[in-house]
Amino acid sequence: MVHIKKGELAQQEKELLEVIGKGTVQEAGTLLANKDVRVNCLDENGMTPLMHAAYKGKLDMCKLLLRHGADVNCHQHEHGYTALMFAALSGNKDITWVMLEAGAETDVVNSVGRTAAQMAAFVGQHDCVTIINNFFPRERLDYYTKPQGLDKEPKLPPKLTGPLHKIITTTNLHPVKIVMLVNENPLLADEAALNKCYKVLDLICEKCMKQRDMNEVLAMKMHYISCIFQKCINFLKDGENKLDMLIRSLLKGRATDGFPTYQEKIIRESIRKFPYCEATLLQQLVRSIAPVEIGSEPTAFSVLHQAITGQVGFVDVEFCTTCGEKGASKRCSVCKMVIYCDQTCQKTHWFSHKKLCKSLKVIYEKQHSEAARGPSEEEEDGQRDFNSNCVNEEPPRAETRASQDSATPGDCAEGEKAPRRREAGAECAQDGPAGPLAPEE
Repeated sequence: MVHIKKGELAQQEKELLEVIGKGTVQEAGTLLANKDVRVNCLDENGMTPLMHAAYKGKLDMCKLLLRHGADVNCHQHEHGYTALMFAALSGNKDITWVMLEAGAETDVVNSVGRTAAQMAAFVGQHDCVTIINNFFPRERLDYYTKPQGLDKEPKLPPKLTGPLHKIITTTNLHPVKIVMLVNENPLLADEAALNKCYKVLDLICEKCMKQRDMNEVLAMKMHYISCIFQKCINFLKDGENKLDMLIRSLLKGRATDGFPTYQEKIIRESIRKFPYCEATLLQQLVRSIAPVEIGSEPTAFSVLHQAITGQVGFVDVEFCTTCGEKGASKRCSVCKMVIYCDQTCQKTHWFSHKKLCKSLKVIYEKQHSEAARGPSEEEEDGQRDFNSNCVNEEPPRAETRASQDSATPGDCAEGEKAPRRREAGAECAQDGPAGPLAPEE
């Protein structure tokens, strides 16, 4: 392999870097067709064209460069950044996924010892963190679709690879969502098929724990999904369409507050059954969950989800009360206290929520009226006193964020703190209404 020196760029290579920032894919393709243009050339900071395209959020440019042989794992940047790290910093989920599919290594660290996922988490790009931590190449499943050793049959029928891979790579680990994914696929919603799938997941879990570079997070995820599959099998033994009964069991709320007790218990049970007692991750989970009474915060799911996906406890989006899907925006039109993806999730949860809907409506109306009433006289007096004491103080200056095209990659301030966000799933402990859904207010 020819060693490429930093900053030694031909004129057309300089033009390529400019085109990546401001030009078109067609212009970049014309330049890359020239044999004198090296697709892995390095600028003075050790950045390749692919790193520039990833940082600036140019998806089509990234795909073009990869087709021309760009090295997705080039590690010549002055601070040890890779293309995947720049993709994660940009917050572009599609580019992050493209880098992973191109073979980007996720455990490489930069000069301060951070991986791509850790860098993304530090700057608040939690979607990219989730994608990186949940990436699982389909080729790893293909291994089990071929007979191994003395086996005459493969451990996993090829037709199950696609459906199983979809569940493995999902970023929504809510048990109801996983059961829904099983239930909607006729190939998976079968006792024999699920038996094969959960055994393969157990093998992957074992491999993750026994390989040289142990991956406790992936092992725990495989084990957790395997446990959900085994619950599905138990319900399928009782007859057809019994997965609907499992979903109802998972959503059934406690009479006093609607808390899904059964859901909490099976998640705790799955953690407790993790077969590698010495695992650091298991010990952390147990310490976080064991002292918490069922029905109190944090829930077992919130702790497990954060451990597996790497998402912090505060996010700026809402989650569906039924399936935990991120970005739900449809509120119950009666109580307006719970949120759903759509009417399907609302109808699925109504059997449990209808017992609390009216009481939640009273709470909502009380909160709404108090907010409309405004601050009390005492609060207003306190505010006047505060303002009088701050007359001569200069107001804080608002910080502005430089655009990615003009910012210098690698100069990310690692001392800044992310703004405080609402706790994930705070409203998910509540339940939803009977009437039609209303847009989020």
